[in-house]
Amino acid sequence: MNMDMLLLGLADGISYAGLLFLVSLGLTLIFGVLGVLNIAHGSLYALGGYSAASMTAFAMRHGLDATPLLFMSLLIAALLVGVLMGLLLEVVLLRYFQKKDPVIQLLVTFAAFVMFEDVQKLVWGTSPYSAGEIVSRLGTVELFDVTYTVYQILVIPGIALASYVGLLFFLQKTLWGKQTVALTHHREMATALGVNVKHIASLVFVFGAVLGALGGALAVPVSALSPGVGAEMIVLSFTVVATAGLGQITGALLTSLMIGLARSMAVYLLPELDVATPYIIMLVVLLIRPNGLFTVAQARRI
Repeated sequence: MNMDMLLLGLADGISYAGLLFLVSLGLTLIFGVLGVLNIAHGSLYALGGYSAASMTAFAMRHGLDATPLLFMSLLIAALLVGVLMGLLLEVVLLRYFQKKDPVIQLLVTFAAFVMFEDVQKLVWGTSPYSAGEIVSRLGTVELFDVTYTVYQILVIPGIALASYVGLLFFLQKTLWGKQTVALTHHREMATALGVNVKHIASLVFVFGAVLGALGGALAVPVSALSPGVGAEMIVLSFTVVATAGLGQITGALLTSLMIGLARSMAVYLLPELDVATPYIIMLVVLLIRPNGLFTVAQARRI
């Protein structure tokens, strides 16, 4: 592998890791606070991407084709999908299964995933959707004689990092964030101290849903979305979460970067292992550390 190919692999891996981290961050946040493994999270990724592509196409048809407006359409689509679908899932569905067995919750979110997949096909059909105009509008940057798109090397990683920093600030510095942390550590004690569990649960679930939809919205300019993309992303996100350790936010960031870079390098060096690389990493990690790379030992609650 020459230097140019190595740099391209690094750039591709960082961009892919940014998208993977956004989706995994929402998934691990929801599990860490609510204890729910939300399989429907993959549908939020797909719906966010399809909605962003439709909104971008609508803006261009009506003369709203300035680059900032097109980029804002991606963010608005992710926000709308995340808020609406997040509230729908949490308030209408999951709230009634909150005290049920985790397996029941898992089956409920899987049922929601299947229904959302059918809704996706009903609304957008089976043709691929993309919004590549934004990538070409933002141009390219040259580094060490290798040309990269600004969107992939700066925009996607920048938004992923900003989401990570913003979430940490929310959890550590705001009242609602501190209540969320309290709810994570001891739900009964937080309730006894006056924390409104229902409101915090809705807030966390919606925020996680927005992150999942944002991953899809940011992916649609660089890849064509087609039926099945939600299933692929939820499996990869579970790989990140399981490898990092359930509920580990910083761990999800580092694991996404590791998997993104490893998969990108596999494309150039061992393309036949491209798809299998994330799962090989997960298998090796779980054989050594069954609870994940970044999970710390906890004292037993008596």
